[in-house]
Amino acid sequence: MATSELDEFDPALLTPEQARSLAVTDLRAAAGWLAFGIAVLVGSVRMDRLESQNINPYTVPGLLPGLLGIVFIVLALLLGVRSWRRGGGTRGARGLHVDAAVARRLALIIVLVVFYSVVLVGHGVPFWVASAIYVFASILLLQRPQRAAAGRNVTLKDVVFAAAVGLASGGIIQFVFQELFLVRLP
Repeated sequence: MATSELDEFDPALLTPEQARSLAVTDLRAAAGWLAFGIAVLVGSVRMDRLESQNINPYTVPGLLPGLLGIVFIVLALLLGVRSWRRGGGTRGARGLHVDAAVARRLALIIVLVVFYSVVLVGHGVPFWVASAIYVFASILLLQRPQRAAAGRNVTLKDVVFAAAVGLASGGIIQFVFQELFLVRLP
């Protein structure tokens, strides 16, 4: 489906084959989210509970990730059941084709997230600066297709806007995690 088709998407207008393909795609997504939820839950259970430091049980590390893992598992199961009922388990059914532009955009997002979490955070760059760089780069790079479709290049206004949003986001993220959630950031 093209972007313009997604804006007007109505499941009632799908052919039976398209509906089955959508159900197969949803079933595959449900399996991925289920695996992710289980991994998050297992990781949170294995975290140190800091019992030796008499930590309040409601503030132990891993509590929020564990709850989020459970939510992912429940929602993945609901998506999987719905997809199965809609024909997602049909043999020979094929999932929706992913457009090359969508695949490139997803790959770019993955590269940005990995760069942020592996290269920037925890390697000498203050957390708020790393977050600001990530948001700045995300805005400029992910809006590139819209600018290209409009036939224009990056302007100074685009750069200033992305920098302002990045700096504000970095500051807000730092404040929320450090002052409200009391998380010590690198």
